[in-house]
Amino acid sequence: MDLNKKSWQWTILIGLSLIWGSSFILMKKGLESFSFMQVATMRMFFAFIFFIPFIIKKVKNLSRKNIVSLLIVAFAGNAIPAVLFTKAQTHLDSSLAGMLNTVVPLFVWIIGISFYKAKTKLISVVGLIIGLIGSLGIIITDWTNIFGNFNVYAIYIVFATLLYGISTNEVKYKLKDLDGISITALAFLFVGPVSGFYLLFEDFSEAVATPDFYKNLFYVIILAFFSSFIAVALFNILIKHTTAIFAASVTYIIPVVAIAFGIFDGEIITIYQILSMVVVFGGVYLINKKPKVVS
Repeated sequence: MDLNKKSWQWTILIGLSLIWGSSFILMKKGLESFSFMQVATMRMFFAFIFFIPFIIKKVKNLSRKNIVSLLIVAFAGNAIPAVLFTKAQTHLDSSLAGMLNTVVPLFVWIIGISFYKAKTKLISVVGLIIGLIGSLGIIITDWTNIFGNFNVYAIYIVFATLLYGISTNEVKYKLKDLDGISITALAFLFVGPVSGFYLLFEDFSEAVATPDFYKNLFYVIILAFFSSFIAVALFNILIKHTTAIFAASVTYIIPVVAIAFGIFDGEIITIYQILSMVVVFGGVYLINKKPKVVS
């Protein structure tokens, strides 16, 4: 697999969209038995267990030079968003959560030009405005009564996407000396033990009493294996071989997958939400264009 070839880059991108697109419904299933904190911390802890063989091999790459950046990737790119997404899904449909996730490239771009000296493009500014309008269209269900119909839990996901934007730029610009596997494994070296320590003091009696406890536990393990262990590693590898914006564009396809899983699970998607998502796609598409640079 040569990730310097465009065909492999697009293959990884599509694969990531399928994995992360299904993560929303897996979180929803886990929440049927567990609390949002239990789902999030189990996801991190199980992923850490899967990464242990790689951590043993890569821990030698940990240094004072990269420890701050790795902590940022660990918590801003993994642990905190995991908590925010599961918290949001206690009051949001999984398909809507997937739609909101499309603003990740917007934050990658904003943070990149603000703190990582990325170049500013006029067409990117246009795309940013269009994308933000689209994302507001997804969050606000009735423009005639914005504050009365604003789903406050959508803010959790928007904040999570902001953190993803920080983490993505950190991987691209501050951890150039580490490969994608090393970055991911060492990041989970920090969040795994913290999650495990938290779980030691959790009361699982209510979860065990639910009808589908073992099935929902299995869903959380699948979530940890594919969405954190496999996907996060592939995502960081992709960032190293392409651009931060291209890697973040995985979120273009994720909502489509999330919608498909949501409909299959009986969720209702409105035409208004779909149209708003299209607007987001249009904005992010413009961000990826390469015309003249704004001085």
